[in-house]
Amino acid sequence: MEKHNLTAVSEFILMGITGRPELQAPLFVFFLILYMISVVDNLGMIILTMVDSTLQTPMYFFLRHLALTDLGYSTAVGPKMLLNFVVDQNTISYCFCATQLSFFLVFIGSELFILSAMSYDRYVAICNPLLYTVIMSQKLCWLLMATPYLYCTFISLLITVKIFTLPFCGNNVINHFFCDCLPLISLLCSNTKEIEFIIMIFAAFDLIVSLLIVLVSYLLIFIAILRMNSAEDRHKAFSNCGSHLTVVIVFYGTLISMYVQPQSSHSTDTDKVSSIFYTLIIPMLNPLSYSLRNKDVKYALKRTWENKCNIFS
Repeated sequence: MEKHNLTAVSEFILMGITGRPELQAPLFVFFLILYMISVVDNLGMIILTMVDSTLQTPMYFFLRHLALTDLGYSTAVGPKMLLNFVVDQNTISYCFCATQLSFFLVFIGSELFILSAMSYDRYVAICNPLLYTVIMSQKLCWLLMATPYLYCTFISLLITVKIFTLPFCGNNVINHFFCDCLPLISLLCSNTKEIEFIIMIFAAFDLIVSLLIVLVSYLLIFIAILRMNSAEDRHKAFSNCGSHLTVVIVFYGTLISMYVQPQSSHSTDTDKVSSIFYTLIIPMLNPLSYSLRNKDVKYALKRTWENKCNIFS
């Protein structure tokens, strides 16, 4: 049966994570704690890498922007998701839904290319250490950051405008906890093949290109490490890229498991679980992974804390 109800939609209803009332309170507390830890961790990483003089290197420049994107897409989704646990019907306006989608796409897409830029940075640091400061110049670092932001902003606006200029069928219930592409497309009345094709092409391009850069960088890194004669040098090289490799595996693994699964096993519940993982859990884990395994970050945090204590003592 064709979709024919072209009633104008002025707002949407977000179904949220679960409809079971007994789970609302514990899930609210759990996700509130996750979100607060994520905000504190990522804001702390951004501020620390800006104020500490020892962290003014390309690696921490990229780490600062990784924290910025983590904070960006978790904040685009988190507060509205938490609201769903404390209200009877969580509505979101038409314009705010479009805004949420656009910001989410900008930050989640940018993170893919930031991780690939960080892989290249680790490749240069390990394979060309004597030329590191020459190759990873400030100009190149800003180019590697500005390009993904501009590209992802363009893609985000293209997809958002395409979706929200098409007519909705009057059904305004989104079976998700935020305004994501696929749940919104299912509510459209017109032919959605064009927008689905656009999303598929750009999602595949972003994932393949960024992942290819990561894989090639780490292949060259591992070859260089295996050629090292000293066990101490090999251990130091592994420790320099261990945190980043952990973040890459978790982030790409989550996205691939979500978007490259068989249609028969694809369900709304699995989409929600995957979305929770990469919108709230990963942004919380990333700064912890870098701060707990990185001596420079721990020492910088200790120095900053001591300086603040001396000021107020």
